[in-house]
Amino acid sequence: MIQRDILVAACDHQLRASQFKDFTINGLQVAGRDRVARVMTGVTACQSLLDEAVNWQADMLIVHHGYFWKNEPVAITGMKQRRIKTLLDHGINLLAYHLPLDAHSEMGNNAELARQLGWKVEGCLDGELGEGLLWSGRVAKPLSATALAEQISQTLRREPLLIEAPGVGDIERIAWCTGGAQDMISAACEGGAQAFVSGEISERTTHLAREMGIHYLAAGHHATERYGVQALGEWLADEYGVAHRFVDIDNPA
Repeated sequence: MIQRDILVAACDHQLRASQFKDFTINGLQVAGRDRVARVMTGVTACQSLLDEAVNWQADMLIVHHGYFWKNEPVAITGMKQRRIKTLLDHGINLLAYHLPLDAHSEMGNNAELARQLGWKVEGCLDGELGEGLLWSGRVAKPLSATALAEQISQTLRREPLLIEAPGVGDIERIAWCTGGAQDMISAACEGGAQAFVSGEISERTTHLAREMGIHYLAAGHHATERYGVQALGEWLADEYGVAHRFVDIDNPA
């Protein structure tokens, strides 16, 4: 077992949590027991994931989507009360890392998505690598938009929604940002990408893609953000000898 605060400090330092201006608290959100042997990871701290953590007797739960978002109701009632009570009753520490886990150059969601799909990372279009959220690079070999959609479907086990742009042709240059980043499509196009991959789509995204001339693939918010938190958990297991288990609570969005 290892002290909780050592693991929290290690995660905060590795992800440079304090450097990001975010919509939530990054780091320890709910304190549980002082010592940790078992770390569970997942995408979102929903009740189903909390129940899995209880059943596995986890000491720490690390997620990408935690609690205490800006502009949400402050009162701890209803669903929020049940979730926090589950953590407190069972002494489970909850850590959450949002933008820091998207941006990390080695174990972040964008880095891991590129690794899963074999894309060559060339940099970020909105900042330094490891700080920016809009990543850019090249596919392994030129391919059509439908072929890219099929590759994503097979790799992420979720069929993406493809908006093809007329006249673009085969894809070589690609940009991506996991999660709800569909409005980065303009910056992706301006950065020279022939295709942009994110998690979600809005009504306006279809028209932007077609009129700007860039393919868009909505590959799923959850599906594109499975991998960063897994990598973080595996890193903790390697560095600190804790047991790690990732639990995927299916989400079609």
